[in-house]
Amino acid sequence: MIGKLTGRLDTPFDGGCIFDVNGVGYLVACSARTLAALPQPPATGSLLIETVVREDAILLYGFADAAERDWYRTLTAIQGVGPKLALAILSTLAPADLARALMAGDKGAVSRAPGVGAKLAARLVAELRDKVGALPTGAGVSPGSVTIAAQLPPADRAQADAISALTNLGWKRAEAAAAVQRVAERLGEGAGLEPLIREALKELAPR
Repeated sequence: MIGKLTGRLDTPFDGGCIFDVNGVGYLVACSARTLAALPQPPATGSLLIETVVREDAILLYGFADAAERDWYRTLTAIQGVGPKLALAILSTLAPADLARALMAGDKGAVSRAPGVGAKLAARLVAELRDKVGALPTGAGVSPGSVTIAAQLPPADRAQADAISALTNLGWKRAEAAAAVQRVAERLGEGAGLEPLIREALKELAPR
């Protein structure tokens, strides 16, 4: 199996590229995000590779980083999501954006990917929401944060977990805390973790 290729970018095209490694041209399918991250031909670069062996072909799928590769593996484990559809999703949503959409239950964002209908988007949200924290750039709560939050009253604990989730998604702690505070005041006492995160994501979204 091929796990990584380092060579010269020969011919990029919609949906992939030809990667020249010591004179051998490998046809590699990639997301639009990975293609954009590669250097201009004929510069040298590297791709992480997932090899798919079929009866009639050996197919290579390339990734600019481990985060995208790990999301590809997770997506293709879902029934109805093949390699091409996984790349289409990752072309539409970078791993961090996909993590945000799944945590927020934003089926509309997920269904923006070509080939993802409403039913599949709903299944992706349902099956992957709880797995986001285990993936790179995913929204998890660090063990230390969980220990501290567990000592708080339920309402405050939900807010602390929401803030940790948002900071793990890339927002600064101050802006995450401010957004969660505004949402908590609007939703009222007893608001759960998921509504807090979902509404805070809306507060933090670019306008």
